[in-house]
Amino acid sequence: MAFEGLSDRLQGVFKKLRGKGKISEEDVKAAMREIRLALLEADVNFKVVKDFVGRVRERAVGQEVLQSLTPGQQIVKIVYDEMTALMGGAESKLNLSSRHPAVLMAVGLQGAGKTTTVAKLGKTLVKQGRRPLLVACDVYRPAAIKQLQVLGEQTGIPVYHQDKALPLDIARASIEYARLHNRDIVILDTAGRLHINEEMMNELKAVQEAIKPDEIMLVVDAMTGQDAVNVAEHFNAQLRLTGVILTKLDGDTRGGAALSVKAVTGCPIKFVGMGEKLDALETFHPDRMASRILGMGDVLSLVEKAQASIDREKALEMERKIRQQEFTLEDFKEQMQQVKSMGPLEELLNMIPGMGKQLKNMQINVDEREIAHIEAIINSMTPEERRNPEILNGSRKKRIARGSGTRVQDVNRLVKQFEESRKLMKQFSDMGKKAKKGGLSPFRFPF
Repeated sequence: MAFEGLSDRLQGVFKKLRGKGKISEEDVKAAMREIRLALLEADVNFKVVKDFVGRVRERAVGQEVLQSLTPGQQIVKIVYDEMTALMGGAESKLNLSSRHPAVLMAVGLQGAGKTTTVAKLGKTLVKQGRRPLLVACDVYRPAAIKQLQVLGEQTGIPVYHQDKALPLDIARASIEYARLHNRDIVILDTAGRLHINEEMMNELKAVQEAIKPDEIMLVVDAMTGQDAVNVAEHFNAQLRLTGVILTKLDGDTRGGAALSVKAVTGCPIKFVGMGEKLDALETFHPDRMASRILGMGDVLSLVEKAQASIDREKALEMERKIRQQEFTLEDFKEQMQQVKSMGPLEELLNMIPGMGKQLKNMQINVDEREIAHIEAIINSMTPEERRNPEILNGSRKKRIARGSGTRVQDVNRLVKQFEESRKLMKQFSDMGKKAKKGGLSPFRFPF
């Protein structure tokens, strides 16, 4: 997971500070040294680290901090504020003009995930009520056009392309095509190279000058660390970028690019890729990212994921079933599928304050294969068995185990877990009824 090493190091520093009743300037200096090393190891730009640590130190040695009853907490707050400011301060939204169609130009080097990101961005805009058109301007990489067409089919977004045409001609023609077909935003997937060169830049500048896009977004691979920041600097000098999309931020990356790119280039990070699925593109929130890095969780993003993934009508129906003790194994499976649609379980748990650290300390692995086994077992049951697991005798369990490729012990364990869950849900339901009688808000089940 991105920032894991940095997060662990910083939390270690804060733990030492919180353990002290009073903090001296020497304590602050020692903490700043550790923070500086942690940031450098996370591949944050050297100058950015120097400026960041200087600002934190200056605020941390103030009298209101050193003489505070909770100086450790005050310093954590200062680091959080400065880290949020370092990454841009606030969410930077797409700046799309009212012209029809608006134009967004995606640029970047080969291998950064640009074509996939274009499709992800298109899908994000569809959710916002827009009608995008994806445009294949990469005429040099043989599979680029086909890849975009496949992604267009998967997202339900039309793709414009031309055979044997220049990128500039394709871009111009795509705008007219969008007008005729009532598409309100054109997303240009431009050609990249393995490295920055004059030919590529000249081609991109020609498209920029002719089309005058509302947004020029650089797609860079977060796993390349400082190289990503260097690439952003070069592109920005030539094209005057309006924003950056960091891909692969869910991978084993040290996170230096996310913490450096805004300070070095002045370009805000607008989106981050958090997985391979086409809905795994998230709006970048500097404050929420700072909260994740400092081990404070990200409850707002978790709530948004739940709201986007979980059907409200189904949730209310599920609550009714729980209250009336009609909750079945079929409902149990549906609940799991809804939670799965929110993203990897480990990522969701890390959004809960303190949960990520707790899981690591307890050495708990979130194995999503276990969920697949549970689904297979439930799918191997008859509708009657799902409604009434009490009828499951030895022969039925053997049949289910054979059908799901599991063991009878696995079937027994699932039935036991289900019964325990049902009892727990009934207890919560009873608590909700009592609270309602007492004039309090009843407990609401989130799933």
